[in-house]
Amino acid sequence: MLLIGNGRVITQDNKKPYLENGCIAIKDNIILEVGNTQDLKEKYKAYEFIDAEGNIIMPGLINTHHHIYSAFARGLILDNPPARKFTDILKNVWWKIDKKLNSEDIKYSAYTTLIDCVKNGVTTVFDHHASPMAIEGSLFIIADAAKDLGIRGVYSYEVSDRDGDEVLNTGIKENVNFINYASNLEDDMTKGMFGMHASFTLSDESLNKCVESMKGLDAGYHIHVAEGIEDLNHCLEYHDKRVVERLMDFGILGEKTLAVHCIHINKKEIDILKKTNTNVINNPESNMGNAVGCAPVMEMMKNEVTVGLGTDGYTSDMLESMKMENIIHKHNLCDSNIGFAETSKMIFENNSKIAAQYFNKPLGILKEGAYADIIVVDYNPLTPINKNNLNGHIMFGLSGRSVETTIINGKVIMKNREIITVDEKKIFDESREVAEKLWEKLK
Repeated sequence: MLLIGNGRVITQDNKKPYLENGCIAIKDNIILEVGNTQDLKEKYKAYEFIDAEGNIIMPGLINTHHHIYSAFARGLILDNPPARKFTDILKNVWWKIDKKLNSEDIKYSAYTTLIDCVKNGVTTVFDHHASPMAIEGSLFIIADAAKDLGIRGVYSYEVSDRDGDEVLNTGIKENVNFINYASNLEDDMTKGMFGMHASFTLSDESLNKCVESMKGLDAGYHIHVAEGIEDLNHCLEYHDKRVVERLMDFGILGEKTLAVHCIHINKKEIDILKKTNTNVINNPESNMGNAVGCAPVMEMMKNEVTVGLGTDGYTSDMLESMKMENIIHKHNLCDSNIGFAETSKMIFENNSKIAAQYFNKPLGILKEGAYADIIVVDYNPLTPINKNNLNGHIMFGLSGRSVETTIINGKVIMKNREIITVDEKKIFDESREVAEKLWEKLK
């Protein structure tokens, strides 16, 4: 039983969006009540009280597309020729790294990345994993690290043809086994999806195998869609259709599916995404870093496609990505009037809507009956804050590294920037040793 109060509460609940001196009452893992600090302290006298000291109290953030396996690329120097196209980056960086990963690499990539998420106020992660030479049990390794730390997540393995039939079939099996495993868990902290890499790395035969294996499973697909122009060109050349059209023909689209990127798509494909209620995830920093283009997010949202916000492994700081999402569309369309409202909707409303497809109670919102995933952010506003301008304060005043306390499922995971559940220093010390071994294999 917990109270967290004496803070400026941003609920992301339109019925009660902001409380100047607010408080959250938590019983077990559920929000019991949101109200005035003094009132709730009087009402719940036996509850432990966490003093936010005037800082921001808000819902934990949701990252709808991450790549934990990319963690050990940080600081890595590879002697590669300059990339001329997106597939050069895949072949010379990511497909080199993922082939060398073993179970120890996966374990420490998971621990360190998920700790980074918690320290940036992210309480739910949708991860898209790849380790072609160490597939079996890989999602379970990630989920075990998440459970130990105490973070909520949805995990999938990105199946592709690039390493042959045996690896493809092992990836399919890993997805199915993990989906079945997670569906039998009762704590609603761990879920499974069916991951696929992209259209251009999957033949018709392979897509059929994936779809067949999903029969009877209550899960969606997690797949990169038209991220680079090569994905589109390949689809047109070999299948005589565009990427979204091909995925629709195989029955892969739908309300539980994450179509990630969707950069090189047209109006017809946007209509298909809307008609099938497919979720699109945009990743602004990764898109800019890979020079693959700017997704037509504004057009998709005008057409009522649900577009969420992810990081694609580029960062674990969703507030940083929020800032980039706002700016890139203004810059790309030369229109300073767009981006702000759409970005706020993506990170708060749409990511919460996407998570609701997988979890039993609301996430990304502070209200009675929602899961108690809550963060406290160090922020003393220099201008007035109220229900009408609170997203402006978040956008321009908050950052992930300002998060002081992270509560997930009613449990304090980080307090005063210190991880409570695991030994962060020990994990990071060991992680550096593991990463160094991986780097040696990549020389």
